[in-house]
Amino acid sequence: MAQSNYSALLGPVLAWIDSHREEALADLQRFCRQPSVAAQDMGMEEMAAIVSNALQDLNAQTSKIATAGYPIIIGHLPGHSQRRLLIYNHYDVQPPEPFEAWSSPPFAATVRDGCLYARGVADNKGTLVSRLWAVRAWQAIHKTLPCNLTFLVEGEEEIGSTNLGAFAAANQEIVKADACLWENGHRAADGALSLNAGAKGILYIELRTRGTAYDLHSSNAPIAPNAAWRLVEALHTLRNPAGRVQIEHFYDDVLPPNERERELLKRFPVDVAERWQSWGVAGTPSDPVAMTEQLLFEPTCTICGIWGGYTGAGSKTVLPATAGVKIDFRLVPDQDPDKILALLRQHLHKHGFDDVEIVELEGGEHPSQSPTDSALMESLIRSARLIYRQEPRVLPRTPGTGPMEQLCQRYGVQVASGAGVGYENSRVHSPNENIRVEDFYLGIKHVAALLADYSAT
Repeated sequence: MAQSNYSALLGPVLAWIDSHREEALADLQRFCRQPSVAAQDMGMEEMAAIVSNALQDLNAQTSKIATAGYPIIIGHLPGHSQRRLLIYNHYDVQPPEPFEAWSSPPFAATVRDGCLYARGVADNKGTLVSRLWAVRAWQAIHKTLPCNLTFLVEGEEEIGSTNLGAFAAANQEIVKADACLWENGHRAADGALSLNAGAKGILYIELRTRGTAYDLHSSNAPIAPNAAWRLVEALHTLRNPAGRVQIEHFYDDVLPPNERERELLKRFPVDVAERWQSWGVAGTPSDPVAMTEQLLFEPTCTICGIWGGYTGAGSKTVLPATAGVKIDFRLVPDQDPDKILALLRQHLHKHGFDDVEIVELEGGEHPSQSPTDSALMESLIRSARLIYRQEPRVLPRTPGTGPMEQLCQRYGVQVASGAGVGYENSRVHSPNENIRVEDFYLGIKHVAALLADYSAT
């Protein structure tokens, strides 16, 4: 497909998308109305069937491959050019709780005030469906695609992609591609699409403490160990008030930004002030560029949840027998989650906390970084300019996590991300997760334009 034919071929495709908006939105609602919570084993087989059937409807060579957990759905589609683009998405979503914080039921897929509210609509069923409809549009107009595609849609991203690494290692003939379009993407507060080429890794653990065989009357505090205080004392050793992790050698493998990455940080700093305002955080950020570097290039130690003793209504004077905390460590290149886990064990031992139990809840994921000037990224940038009519914001990586390393980087496949349908207030992983309906339509058009551009370069 020659570059000179790009506009002529794409125009009718974009017009077809405009004329099928209602059908596309109804399809997205159908996806979102099926619960698919991997962490709770809710609706996963049904959701896998919906994805598989959707690919079959596009005449993809479709296979539903069993793993030790939930199946991986593969769909191969032929195209005009020799290039093959791997498209990665997932069909599982986060748990919807707390239900009372939702303005409408989390799986009702309610449209109001120009937004679609549903658990998983931004992360990432909206993005998946937009890509399926971009394919549908090209097929409807031209009967074929600009380039070869392989869809890989897994069901365990929200629980650490436990089985994806083994699948990729055993099935390179299935997932081999020239590049990979990753799953996420959103528009910044100024309307520009945010693009990136990497992700942080993660180590997710629980710390658990036990003081007595059962909860005691709190009057026994002078002579009985308190599991909650023991946990707090252990936590106090992990991080200082400035957020610096105190585990010895934790930062040894951290790579600083290179010259190209520093240029991007200066050109496209995160709008921290807008985020603070949205989050209800008081104050004015002092240096957005420095804070963007912290967000993307510094590892973290975050308390995700903590419990112990009585937390219900009214008073109950008890001395907790047990306590626990969920912690995630977001990791950056070249940190290794297994090494960080070993350092954590050494740290607790050194500080006299051998009695604190460490439980690894999910398999750790390595950080990943692809070049920010790859052929796929350049196509993402050009197609974003065309569809959104403004310059996209390119940053080295996202502060979130995904299995980029085990699926792509480990095998030399470069990744680019950002063709998504979320926005700054999508409330991913939170109640009232939503997307703007217009962003969904623009997302379909963006992927349609990307396919043509990538095939022509």
